[in-house]
Amino acid sequence: MRCRRSIVAALAFLALAAGLRAAEPAGTNPAWSRLQTLVGDWKGTNAGNDAEGMGEVLISYKLVSNGTSLMETMQSGHDTNMITIYHPDGSRIMATHYCAIGNQPRMVASGLSANGRTLAFAFLDAANVTDPDGELMRSLVVTFQDPDHFSQAWTSRAKGKDQIGTFTYTRVK
Repeated sequence: MRCRRSIVAALAFLALAAGLRAAEPAGTNPAWSRLQTLVGDWKGTNAGNDAEGMGEVLISYKLVSNGTSLMETMQSGHDTNMITIYHPDGSRIMATHYCAIGNQPRMVASGLSANGRTLAFAFLDAANVTDPDGELMRSLVVTFQDPDHFSQAWTSRAKGKDQIGTFTYTRVK
């Protein structure tokens, strides 16, 4: 029995030493609770600062992995299809964006704004970046307006220049 306790204590110490984050108890992460309210289907438009924009956008949210992650699927009229996976990481929220251009930026949000309406994600790192000056998502701001409306502001950077695509959504009933 003493050996078993020693092993458990050693594993706990190693997890702390490795910087692993313990999962927060269910219902204690307000940002995660707020994101889960997006489950369902949405229709929106893009008012990006690029010449084409994306026109009408369909987006859906679904809890996956036994409710531990939220999958966002975005489809536009330009046959663009992208996925973003959100999940809690201790008190913060992680987002991995599987971009149509082939890279996968990861972003992190430390929590909801003081008024509980905004969740701002900042760049952490990325996979499959082949050109350091190539296009890459750098941030995301989600603004919750009411149960049937929200918006996203995605900031991408290419060749040192930022572009912001603003999406506004209405829940499909």
